[in-house]
Amino acid sequence: MKKIYLVHGWEGTPGKLFIWIADELKKVGFEVKALSMPNQDEPIIKDWVVKLKETVGIKPNENIIFVGHSIGCQAILRYVAGLENPGLFGGCVFIAPWLKVSGLETKEEENIAKPWVEISIDDKKVLKHIPRNKIVAIFSDNDPFVPKANWDLFERLFGAKIIMESGKGHITENDGVNTLPSALDAVLKMN
Repeated sequence: MKKIYLVHGWEGTPGKLFIWIADELKKVGFEVKALSMPNQDEPIIKDWVVKLKETVGIKPNENIIFVGHSIGCQAILRYVAGLENPGLFGGCVFIAPWLKVSGLETKEEENIAKPWVEISIDDKKVLKHIPRNKIVAIFSDNDPFVPKANWDLFERLFGAKIIMESGKGHITENDGVNTLPSALDAVLKMN
């Protein structure tokens, strides 16, 4: 059975979008676990990676697919890059992912984001566990936090298939996004 792990973003929770994705995937027989990440208002790399290790384990499994939003995508990549056991995961669907971020409004936000931006992710280690054709990155053309440079980075570093949405901001409930058929379709195509 395919198992889906949903990883929300900074200041996020498994909100309406993830609830919708989970409900739709359960209808077709997937097991779905929406994680509540620690310190979501001040995410720390180590804490988020540890949460994934504790929840998912340390051995890759082709029946596991990740769906992440924003900084949650980075947490998934960092978790995968840190695994020592051989094996493959079934894939990843990243919603509004970033390696470079913009639009932060306070010095505190910049300080929280700094390690996530400055500590690199080893793309070669990621690709040992997730094949290039099993990563999808969904961006919005008017995302205030995800500069366009990320589109190329995810394609070049991880071989991500890029899907562009129009006018969905950072693809959150605050942007009026409670469903995202492109994300659901991307997961189903990995099945």
